Amino acid sequence: VQLQASGGGLVQAGGSLRLSCAASGRGFGNYAIGWFRQAPGKEREFVAAISWTGDNTYSADSVKGRFTISRINAKNTVYLQMNRMKSEDTAVYYCAAKVLGWGSELLLSGKYDYWGQGTQVTVSS
Repeated sequence: VQLQASGGGLVQAGGSLRLSCAASGRGFGNYAIGWFRQAPGKEREFVAAISWTGDNTYSADSVKGRFTISRINAKNTVYLQMNRMKSEDTAVYYCAAKVLGWGSELLLSGKYDYWGQGTQVTVSS
């Protein structure tokens, strides 16, 4: 599967953005999708993930209550709705896919099978 992340941009603190992760190829419904981000000089970190069934979602503590992940399998797309954004949300955001992914493994970048290119998100204070 190939992944294409989009929707990044410049937003003021307190504002919102919605990122999309569009997949090409077959079997999208069998993949869990995760979002990770990497700020300059920092390690890549987990942001949010949704299981392959769509029944379970996971979020980092730093984004709980502000970011929401969802998927529409008919569109082969996963969304990351980001609200009440903060300057510390500034990073390159990546989406990744894991076959039949579920549970705590989705928090680990090394467990994913495919990665998309990143999309830059910049939050101005």
